[in-house]
Amino acid sequence: MRAPGFWMKRRPTVLARLLHPVGILHGRTTARRMRGPSEPAGAPTICVGNFVAGGAGKTPAALALARMLIANGRRVAFLSRGYGGAERAEPLMVDANAHTAAVVGDEPLLLARIAPCWVGTDRLRSARSAVEAGANALVLDDGLQNPALVKNLAFAVVDGETGFGNGLCVPAGPLRAPVSAQLPFVRALIVLGGEEAALSAIAAAAPGKPLIRASLEPDALAAAPLIGREVVAFAGIARPEKFYATLRRVGAQIVMTRDFADHHPYAQREIEALIDEAGRRSALLATTEKDSVRLGARHARAVVTLPVTLRFDEPGVVQRMLRQALRG
Repeated sequence: MRAPGFWMKRRPTVLARLLHPVGILHGRTTARRMRGPSEPAGAPTICVGNFVAGGAGKTPAALALARMLIANGRRVAFLSRGYGGAERAEPLMVDANAHTAAVVGDEPLLLARIAPCWVGTDRLRSARSAVEAGANALVLDDGLQNPALVKNLAFAVVDGETGFGNGLCVPAGPLRAPVSAQLPFVRALIVLGGEEAALSAIAAAAPGKPLIRASLEPDALAAAPLIGREVVAFAGIARPEKFYATLRRVGAQIVMTRDFADHHPYAQREIEALIDEAGRRSALLATTEKDSVRLGARHARAVVTLPVTLRFDEPGVVQRMLRQALRG
């Protein structure tokens, strides 16, 4: 889905106010569900979620946390619903070399590159399958609003530029439930980017919770061919403009962009039209790593993929939180 533009207006628009009563009901329902019963998975579980509908950088954060756990000797497994893939309650371990995004979703394919990833709508069954297979630390990509699993540590990832939008709940705004109702379920907020004024607003809305600053850094080797080149860019993520800003930051000269919905399943004709457009302009065709896994192998070879890695400003703070959760 693409988030409606009025969600990000600091002051609720007329449409947002009209939808606000529905949003109140939605938020109360989600908050009530979050207070539901939970069961332990049999291994420490680290949840990476967000307070809003849509993307905020959860998957890069999950990857960064998993790398820390692996560096400390933990046998990590990811848990994902597999959004964009086939719905399944029976847990499935992702095979990055055999499965496609249509089968397991795009994000699990990225996660499975560094550790086993289990997909399924029943998070508890997925968790227990992962533990039975040898995992002794679990990273839950999304699922903050799902109470099924006991979470030993939970982070909410926040886009520092958009924050909580207009502060209202779906469909009037981006929040899944009021911030005050979700705060008790997280240990800290991971904030990606943002100016000081925006960070102050986030801190004011989340009193008592540490703000962990982080940024998304493009892969230098992948970025090298883009420097000084004209580029046709496309993205099917929550905020394509963030990707385009990253391209400009590495020195690409963007001559055309094409936005798609988050998790968009690309049709052959769409990609071939973009390849033709880039060819007519003598430009490179570029996209995100998440979009790249939704392309066929032949089309992926015609596109420059620019991966990003999440870097914490103070990794030591995060490592201490992880150690405490693992001991608990």
